Amino acid sequence: MRAAVAFLLLLLAQTAQAHELGRFQAQAEFLRDGTYRVDLVADEEHLEPRLLRTLADGAVLSFDGRRVEPQTALVPPGPDTPPGRTTLRLHGPIPGGARTFTWSDAAAAKLGSYPLIPKNEGDEGAVWQWLEGDAASQPFRLAASVIPPTRMEIVGQYLRLGFTHILPKGLDHILFVLGLFLLSRKAKPLLLQVTSFTLAHTATLALSIYGLISLPSSIVEPLIALSIVFVAVENVLTSELRPSRIGLVFAFGLLHGLGFAGVLTELGLPRSEFLPALLSFNLGVEGGQLAVIGLAFAAVGLFRNRAWYRQAVVVPASLAIAAVGVYWSIQRAFF
Repeated sequence: MRAAVAFLLLLLAQTAQAHELGRFQAQAEFLRDGTYRVDLVADEEHLEPRLLRTLADGAVLSFDGRRVEPQTALVPPGPDTPPGRTTLRLHGPIPGGARTFTWSDAAAAKLGSYPLIPKNEGDEGAVWQWLEGDAASQPFRLAASVIPPTRMEIVGQYLRLGFTHILPKGLDHILFVLGLFLLSRKAKPLLLQVTSFTLAHTATLALSIYGLISLPSSIVEPLIALSIVFVAVENVLTSELRPSRIGLVFAFGLLHGLGFAGVLTELGLPRSEFLPALLSFNLGVEGGQLAVIGLAFAAVGLFRNRAWYRQAVVVPASLAIAAVGVYWSIQRAFF
């Protein structure tokens, strides 16, 4: 008889505990876009929804032992949320290079045991961790597919992307820079043009990426080709750099910046390191332009002060550049 009573009491205790455990869950998921979300899910019948705010305030989320401060949002009821439950989401970017995640919640001390359910996006199942009150979880290992690169890795990656967008992939930008190089026999006029061009495309690249200005590529790309034609034809018509050309080069730089922005938008920018990636891409573009000028100088720089240089190099090269620009203008506008 005593054994039966003891068994019944044990069964009731386990049932009560199981019911208690169902009141609150922490569900963590780590996504391939480099972000995380931790859903605090409460049973509305047995746990006041406002207590979720207290739990969110007491939550400690750490990656590789370094605490992060998440954003919070109440998840509206929908087909993906269980009925009779309230869900408060903690979310944010995963720090670059992070390998493990740990969780604790000081406000859960009075709740008894509750489950933490972590998983990587794409995993078929999740390994539950049962936590006692405010105890910290065991480190959860992030999958390689969800770990974002470090800041230095992003800087290196976008430097390379910016450089290779000019050399060897950016033939239109290469021809434009060569057009600037051909008319300027001295370093100072060339520096003025390149500086003007750089300031302009840096400004529109940044403004476009931040969504402040925008033009469709069907307009931008033909205009970029026409800017190449203009610079090349002017090289043929004049032998001296006119002050007005600095302003025109600046205006053309605005167009080229919109072209850079289109490419960068397609490549995407990491949300957690947006500004370093943007600046690195722009520095890579500058490096590519300087490399083009350096190669051009290595090829013909020694002959720039010769009497025959203009007729033998500047005019034929500029006519060839203009012809290519005209072809691109027609192709991009009508095909």
